[in-house]
Amino acid sequence: MGLTGKLVSQISIKSDGNALHELYRYNTHKISAICPEKVEKVELLHGQWGSVGSVINWHFIHDGKKMFAKKIVEAIDEKKKSITFNVIEGDFMVAYKSFKITIHVETKGNQVSLVTCTIQYEKKNVVVPDPHSILNLVINVTKDIERHHLLVPN
Repeated sequence: MGLTGKLVSQISIKSDGNALHELYRYNTHKISAICPEKVEKVELLHGQWGSVGSVINWHFIHDGKKMFAKKIVEAIDEKKKSITFNVIEGDFMVAYKSFKITIHVETKGNQVSLVTCTIQYEKKNVVVPDPHSILNLVINVTKDIERHHLLVPN
């Protein structure tokens, strides 16, 4: 059993994939208003929203517990509509040496868009579980954002 791993999940969304990418990139702080039962607060500590190198604190609920993650925006690819967050502090770092989350949106015009969430990680030891529940949280937040965009037209 290896200590490094990669989990990938894809979902189709009917809402605007461009809007989803823009939200994760420039308006991450608004996610807590969309799904407050999952994300309590997102705050910018350093840099600018939507910029590589920015440091963001996430306060969220995972498995019924209040948790915290400090993330740095590691990469943004505007053509591919992807953003990578590298977790540098917080509750995940108790069990993992490294933890990255990438959200990639493939837009199909006004049709369905495909959202791919990828988690790359290194566990501190073999008893640490693979982060399937964290991947599910990211997917569920994305579904909440989709529902919000379908209900509230731009």
